[in-house]
Formats: sequence, structure tokens, C-alpha cells
Amino acid sequence: MTGRSGLTDDTLAGGIAQDFNNLLGVILGLSFARQCLWKADALSVGPFHSGTYCRQGTILGIESGTKIDACDLEAASYLSGIEMPAPSSSKLRVVAIDDDEQHLKFIATVLSRENVVVSTAGNPQDGLKLVSKEHPHLVLVDLVMPGMSGLETLERIVEFDPAMEVVLLTGQYSTESAVEAIQKGAADYLTKPVDVEKLEKRVESLLSDLQKGQRCVQLEQELLENSQFASIVGHSAAMLEVFHRIRRVAPHFRTVLLTGETGVGKELAARALHKLSPACSGPLVTCNCSAVVETLAESELFGHVKGAFTGAVQDRVGVFEAAHKGTVLLDEVGELSLSMQTKLLRVLQDQQIQKVGSPVSRQVDVRVIAATHRDLEAMVNNQRFREDLFYRLSMVQIKLPALAQRKEDLPLLERYFIKRFAEQYGKPVRGITRRAQALLARHCWPGNVRELENVLGSVCMMTESETIDVADLPEYLRERPAVELQQEDTLLTLEQVERTHTLRMLKSVGGNKVRAAELLGVSRAKLYRILGESEACEGTAT
Repeated sequence: MTGRSGLTDDTLAGGIAQDFNNLLGVILGLSFARQCLWKADALSVGPFHSGTYCRQGTILGIESGTKIDACDLEAASYLSGIEMPAPSSSKLRVVAIDDDEQHLKFIATVLSRENVVVSTAGNPQDGLKLVSKEHPHLVLVDLVMPGMSGLETLERIVEFDPAMEVVLLTGQYSTESAVEAIQKGAADYLTKPVDVEKLEKRVESLLSDLQKGQRCVQLEQELLENSQFASIVGHSAAMLEVFHRIRRVAPHFRTVLLTGETGVGKELAARALHKLSPACSGPLVTCNCSAVVETLAESELFGHVKGAFTGAVQDRVGVFEAAHKGTVLLDEVGELSLSMQTKLLRVLQDQQIQKVGSPVSRQVDVRVIAATHRDLEAMVNNQRFREDLFYRLSMVQIKLPALAQRKEDLPLLERYFIKRFAEQYGKPVRGITRRAQALLARHCWPGNVRELENVLGSVCMMTESETIDVADLPEYLRERPAVELQQEDTLLTLEQVERTHTLRMLKSVGGNKVRAAELLGVSRAKLYRILGESEACEGTAT
């Protein structure tokens, strides 16, 4: 999106409409390109490379009516599955592994050109080391070699990087070995002496893909940059509507209620509201209401004076006072007790706070954003939440969709998190295989974006490959398709699904609650509370 701050009332509506139309045009172009271009390969890698995301610019700045050339549109297929090397390395890297020295010299001579780099190895062991070091686009492997067969070498290479193109060479062709080679991941099976014209055509094809890939990386990064709204990634219709509402509301709100499941990004939405509001120069102070002890909640929100209670050895500034001239985020506001709800209502009405132990009220100027994953209307009906406070908070309500409701954003989110964690950990993680993407797409993501973030963060940290594959994903994602979970849990409540998924996660990590909490993206206190509720429910049932 263009222009994340400094909005005026005169330009707001026009800017939103222009951004929406521009982004929609780009997305439609990408969708068309994906249908027209390179064939899908079950093991191919998404266009992603550590260190390639440096190009600045915006494709949303294209004027209405401007024609995008076919090359740009063709290269924009960011789900094409073509491996994307760094733009700084425009040369095709080839590794040839053969125990025949004369044949290696022949291949090096045939492929010798300015934009092709050929490396050779006289045995499989040296060849595998060379593959690990050079990460080539094409590997030529002799089928029969001493110490390790070509098929075994092929398996090692595919295990290292499923996207690498491997061609087996043999002096004795057999249909059985050819079929076996293709089944194990070989891109082709050629007989010796190698047909020079056929080999050159394959190299030219890879060079063409390489050039398209470099342009694709640039366009993909531009799309990723322009699909972010105040650090929220998404280009689905549901998220565009959220962005639209935030931009409309931000300049005017006094109270906003953000709703949605745990992990959908309510805190990021709150930051966007603050950033685009007139109070953006003031502080954004967050209070996690679920983590505040009830006896200290009033002191936490409004502060206290020295001597107000045992242990109050000095004056304390509360959340509302600290956020003067700024914004307060009351996260999980549904966890506040009824008595605190009453005191909060008064502050919202009068914009005045009274510290614990002080008879004097103090005026504050704050905007309040309340966030919750609970159904506050149902809580009002059950008399667990004050009706007047609910209406005060929900003057404007923005609901963030669950990840399962915007799965078209998954590829962008995957690339965003892989890029972020690759840079954070200093690891050359370049992408994710198509079959791993398919497995992630089948999962129902009860933990939403936070669960996806934690899964990819863990995978990027633990993987030894430059390409994330199915084997790198957590066991609970691999062992049971999400479709089965959805079919079995159709009639469960949200809290029951939460408990079921938490117990399954705990089982998958061998009972390690710290690890389970990290993968779920919740605090250990939250995990213990879920488990406690689960045990209580089981005890009641028995």
C-alpha cells in the first residue's frame, strides 16, 4: 500500500480506492501469469533466495492504462515453483560428476560459455561436497561409478535440495534404470556419448528460466512490500476490507473494539490504528488484561500513590496516565472482572483517572483500543460483561478474519516469515517446496498467523537445507491431514477445538510444555490455563 501515514480527510477515500484498484490489478495479473506459465513440479521450489530482497520501488505506482509487457507479466508468477538464485549471480552453475576424466573435459568444453560456470568431480564423494558448496542449477551424474552408484548419488542430491535439476548419464541404457531414475527425482536420463545439441538446449532452457526467475524475484518482492499494511501482510479480499476500515476509522476514533481468534494479528491492527491516528506522536501503551492479577488490576491501569497499600513504597504511574496524548491497547479486555469493568467505564466516559489511595482525579487524553478473542455479546447475555461497557467499546468494531478464512494469503505469509527468519538467523533458507506448501495449505491453523509464524520460525532454525521440505515440518502437521480434523471437530466449540489442538501439540512434542507453548504462540500461563480447563472438564464429565 502507498502512504501509511499523514492521511488527510480529503485524500483518504481516493487513496483507498486507488490502492485497492491497483493492488487488485496486480493480483489479477499474477493469477493470470500463474495459469499461463511454467508447469507445476511437485518438488519445485518457490522463488525465494536469501539476500535478494533489496530492490526498491513499487508496482502499484503504475498509472491507469499503462501496459505491462509480457515479460513482466510472465515473470510475475510467484507460485511457479522455479528456483530463484540471487540476482547478483546471473550465471548458470553446472556440476558434472563422473569417474571418466575425458568425459568431464568434454562436458566442460561443450558447456563453456560466458554465462555458464562448470565444476567437475571425479568421484561421488567429491561431487556431493561440490554440490553442497556451489548449489548448482544443474547436476550431471554418471550412473555407474565406483564406491557409490549414480542412483544413490541422485538420492543424496534430492535429499539435500529437492529443487535441484539432476540428469543421469549412462553408457548402457535400460528402461528399468531410466524409470527408477525418474521416480527418484531425476529430471532426465541421457545415454553416452551425450547428444551435444540436446544438452545445449537444456542449458539454454535453464538460462531462460534463470533470467525469468530473477525478474520474478523482483516482482515478487514488490508484491510482498505492497501487500503489507503497517506490517500486516495480506492481499485477500477479507484483509483488504480490514485495511479499508482501519484507514477510515483511524483519524476519528476514541474507542475501537478489535475482535477475532487468538493469533490473527489484533495487536498489529491496533498499532496500525495508532500509527494512522492524530495521536500517532504519542505513546501506544499495551495492557494484557489476562495477565494482570485481579487485586492489582486497578493499580496497573490507573496507578497508585505511596502508602496506598502494603508494598506501595513509591508512587506508580498507571497505563492510562502513561498513555496520555496517545493510545491505550487493552488486550483481552474480556478477562477483566466486573468490578474493574465498572471503573474502566467511568474512565472512558469522563477521561479521568483516580490513582489508588488518592482522593484527587486527574484528566487524561487517551484513545482506547480494546481487543478480545471472546464473544462479548454472549458474555453480556451471560452477565459476565457489562452491557454499557460493551456498547461504549464497540462504537466501532473491526473483526479480523481467521487464517483459515483467508488461505489465499498463505503463500505471501510463508515468504514473509521465511525471509524474516532467514535474515534473523543468518541462514541461507531460499524457499519452500511445493509439496510442503500443499501440506501447510491443508492445515486448518487453529492458532492462526501466530501458529504459522512459530512453525516457520522453528523450521528455519532447525533445517540444514536451503529449501524447506515436508520432512522439515513439525510431526503434527505431517502425520494427520487437517481435513480429517475439521470433519471430526465440526460440532465442537471454539474452546473445545483449542483444548484438542493444544493436547495434540503437547503429545507431538513429547509432553514438553515449554516447547508446546512456543509452537502454539502462547505463554506458559495460557497453556497451563487451557490444560487446567481441560482437566476440569474431564473431571466434571466423570
